[in-house]
Amino acid sequence: MSTEPDWLAWAREIQAIAQTGLTFAGDPFDRERYEALRTIAARMMAAGSGQPVARIEALFADQEGYATPKVEVRAAVFDDAGRILMVREVLDNGRWTLPGGWADVNLTPAENAVKEVREESGYIVTARRLAAVWDRDRQGHEHKAFSCAKFFFLCDLAGGEAATGIETSEIAWFGPGEIPADLSLGRVLPAQIRRMFDHYRDPGLPADFE
Repeated sequence: MSTEPDWLAWAREIQAIAQTGLTFAGDPFDRERYEALRTIAARMMAAGSGQPVARIEALFADQEGYATPKVEVRAAVFDDAGRILMVREVLDNGRWTLPGGWADVNLTPAENAVKEVREESGYIVTARRLAAVWDRDRQGHEHKAFSCAKFFFLCDLAGGEAATGIETSEIAWFGPGEIPADLSLGRVLPAQIRRMFDHYRDPGLPADFE
């Protein structure tokens, strides 16, 4: 069940209608109406979030095409001792997270997960299977302007060695009882990490969808 506030859900829905409408509308009067809807959505989000209206209007104006959720990938990499790979995220004051990030174009979600592990940790992995596809807001993450689908992949270690990247400051392996308290909660939650251990221990578990 979603825990997002009503104002956020309504603002997102209006913004999505406006964005998609502006993509396909040819009549100038229709475009004017969709632009008005986009402005209303921005004002609603500004009122609820405390952010400046102009900033949100600019953010919405940058969105083009049919409105869909953003795609984020996370990799759950385990070593032979059953420990999970984690990295410190520079952009979040060095808090720990699973390797991952926004999905790049021209790569599948699984290929993106493999790429993120290599860039953020130095390790080479192969994606074994999809463990979960979670809606960010239904998991308890901080609410954001746009919807996001989070893809979690179980990955096997294939080579490489620990090496930080431009986005990471430290790399380490953790057992199920050793997960650090200072997590980057915008990226990964304790329950999600615990669920990755469940999938590692029981390969027969079906992928989670919520």
